[in-house]
Amino acid sequence: MNFIDQFKAARRAAVPIVAIETFDQQGTIQNLATELNGDFAIMQWDIIRGLQAVNKTATSIVTQLCTDGGQAMDPAVISGNPTEMLRLIMAVPERSIVFMYNAHRFIMNETVAQGVCNLRDAYKSIGATFAMLLPNAILPDELRQDVMILSEPLPDYEQIKIIAKGICSDANMVEPSDLEKISDTLIGLSSFCAEQTLATCIYKDKEKDAIDIDRKALWERKCKAIEQTPGLSIWRGAETFNDIGGCDNVKSFVTKLVQGKEPPRAIVFMDEIEKAFAGTAGDTSGVSQDQLGAILSFMQDKEVDGMIFIGPAGAAKSAIAKATGNVGNIPTIGFDLGAMKNSLVGKSGEQTRQALKVIEAVSQGRMLFIATCNSIGVLPPELRRRFTMGTFFFDLPTKGERKIIWDIYAKKYAVDISSSLIPNDEGWTGAEIKQCARLSKKLSITLKEAAAYIVPVSKSAAEQIQTLRTQATGKFISASEPGIYETSKEVVVDKLIPKRKFDA
Repeated sequence: MNFIDQFKAARRAAVPIVAIETFDQQGTIQNLATELNGDFAIMQWDIIRGLQAVNKTATSIVTQLCTDGGQAMDPAVISGNPTEMLRLIMAVPERSIVFMYNAHRFIMNETVAQGVCNLRDAYKSIGATFAMLLPNAILPDELRQDVMILSEPLPDYEQIKIIAKGICSDANMVEPSDLEKISDTLIGLSSFCAEQTLATCIYKDKEKDAIDIDRKALWERKCKAIEQTPGLSIWRGAETFNDIGGCDNVKSFVTKLVQGKEPPRAIVFMDEIEKAFAGTAGDTSGVSQDQLGAILSFMQDKEVDGMIFIGPAGAAKSAIAKATGNVGNIPTIGFDLGAMKNSLVGKSGEQTRQALKVIEAVSQGRMLFIATCNSIGVLPPELRRRFTMGTFFFDLPTKGERKIIWDIYAKKYAVDISSSLIPNDEGWTGAEIKQCARLSKKLSITLKEAAAYIVPVSKSAAEQIQTLRTQATGKFISASEPGIYETSKEVVVDKLIPKRKFDA
């Protein structure tokens, strides 16, 4: 059943108290009021206007409820306080519906919670419904067994397409040939937000003497709307795999995923995931455990595909993850668990679940999680198991890979990379090669001179890298070569360097 049918079923069963999770409270009330049949009263309450009638039947009811000593009072005055409103609506007639806006702002108050508790038996006996509207249903303990929770999902593709057609028609413009792509851009927004976003991107093209849509502005406003959700961001870089040297095996695998028969519709990028969950076991506040539980349940229930990229810093893990969306022509959504944490109890988990709902809507249920990691040992085993598409190990680039990387950044920063000018780059990462090229350009010095300002991670973190290689050998997939990562070790210049077939 869809959301409307679920609410009707709750009405038929005389469910007295309902919590409705929605991103568009006004739209939810309008839709329900339109779809519900009957001459019963429908009312709504907010803290500014107090109790109000939604349909004609409720007009006289609100007047009766807001009468004090035989004199009609302003609803904003007599029912503006939530506890007073809950006391007044005890007297509603049979089959009435009362909607409460922004219930999450009041429900944790013990007086308000008691007022809601008092409605249960009274409303059950007369078939009335008290509906609390809120973005995420976090209820006090005393209400959890008394409240039915319903979720109104964000509009799907077909609903968004209808909205887009209506906006274009209202603007007297010819239906655009790429209406499907425009509709796809608006996925993940509420109906009202989608309408406003598209309407503000329609303009008069004076050269063509026609009304058109600014596609670039449309995408940017979609990004801004998504980024209103704490912890979510949209990667706006234009890099593709052609801008990244090496890592051929993982590039090939990911390309097949995003261009396959059932490709994801969004990449969810979790950078340095070990930092978010390193203290899970010792977190006495329960915040990290709550976030972990939300992610585990989501990935399990939605059968989410995921990959883990592990390796030393600068080995192109994040670069590959960010570029994946551009390769598949889909958005890459940054998922920052730290930004979702809040000092209020339960708020962190609430914001994590809200972010996951937005991701599900944007991707229409098809997403690929990519998490980068510098140390996999601290990750909870149950989390690692959710990343079913494998763990890829990114080693330091080989000599052949480094040459490709030099070519990329020499072109980007317009520096000379003749063999006599390239510094000794043994053990360098792609990030260090990029930094050397940037310094050469910015300081107007040679590459060899710029190299004096760089300390390779192979020297500064030699032990950690060797530990990572030991962990990866025979266990993780190689990001560079087909198959499982293997390394045979030989001592070169007093340090451990992997010997692989890419080396000359």
